[in-house]
Amino acid sequence: MLLDSNADERRRLYAEVYDELFRRVPDHPMLTAGAEARASRTAAQLRLLRPFLRPDTSFLEIGPGDCSLSIAVAGYVKRVLAVEVSREITSEVRAPATLRVVRSNGVDIPIEPGTIDLAYSNQVMEHLHPDDAAAQLAGIYAVLKPGGVYVCVTPNRLTGPHDISKYFGSEPRGFHLKEYTLPELLALCRRVGFSSTRAPVPIRGTRWVAPWTVGALQRFVAALPAALADGISQSRRFRDFFATLRVAAVK
Repeated sequence: MLLDSNADERRRLYAEVYDELFRRVPDHPMLTAGAEARASRTAAQLRLLRPFLRPDTSFLEIGPGDCSLSIAVAGYVKRVLAVEVSREITSEVRAPATLRVVRSNGVDIPIEPGTIDLAYSNQVMEHLHPDDAAAQLAGIYAVLKPGGVYVCVTPNRLTGPHDISKYFGSEPRGFHLKEYTLPELLALCRRVGFSSTRAPVPIRGTRWVAPWTVGALQRFVAALPAALADGISQSRRFRDFFATLRVAAVK
């Protein structure tokens, strides 16, 4: 439905599709995750973002879901904006005074330009039509201050697909409309004007390095014999590193 629709239709459909999903599937993991699972997920995201957070930061999360992360970040910064397409997933959010939930059509970023220090999305870009991903990225670029940072987390096409499609073939056909390789994601960032990019590697904690370093390591492992490559990419230490792309793009 989304993949075959036009741009105007998709700006209506994103909200309808995800609201219907959460109504029809009340046991969806995003709705039923327990307190321990949510705390663990939030802690992992905070570790990624902590180097960018300051008391005077204006933080924007795109696709916050139940807003667990946005609520946690509100304890570190002066202002948090959470842009979400689904009313269902945010219906029971109890936001602190420093957090505002903003409704979106799934593509546009309805925030005043040049007002955000740090923008973040996790598992969002793969749910957008490829044309809309570029449009949303341009919108994120517009709302950032000069020198502002966008941290994008999305599944790695190199080890995908990562939705239900993995049981039926090699292409994403479910709610993931497109999964990206690192070069594709970096090209999108350059296209909308980001001046530089960095990527984290799990060495002695987390270090942010030039993305080509991450790409070279991932390509090297992918070129190994299949059994060895699978053993490395599925190992406990490196599983998430190979399954997920993380990029920090600087305006």
